[in-house]
Amino acid sequence: MDRAIASALVLWHRFTITRYLAASIIALLFDVALFSGLVAVAVDPTIASAAGYCVGIVIHWLVSANIVFTGKTRDGAALHVQRALFAGSALVGLGITVTTVEILGRFGIEPIASKAVAIGISFVAVYAMRKWGVFR
Repeated sequence: MDRAIASALVLWHRFTITRYLAASIIALLFDVALFSGLVAVAVDPTIASAAGYCVGIVIHWLVSANIVFTGKTRDGAALHVQRALFAGSALVGLGITVTTVEILGRFGIEPIASKAVAIGISFVAVYAMRKWGVFR
């Protein structure tokens, strides 16, 4: 058991994508929690979805800047540019997701399967933008 834990920790420290996946899951949990809570109190689902997504972006920034891409955040005005690029990459991910679901839907693919494919494509694309662009 200790060996398994040690192996997992090596992967955690060695591979940025492992930490990025954890950050994505954490952000998604906050997103879904807020979305669900707002819908439960009768907030319009579209508004609730946007609110959850925005909170997810903020959480992802906090985790990414402090745990995933450690030592890569900027200072001063450069930090504002970096945050804007981060938000821009999130919007690209959203665009990829919406486009993928739409295109696959036109081919008769079920929405859940389409969303799963979209999540995979978006995850890889946004990770690449953040690793080699936002946090270079």
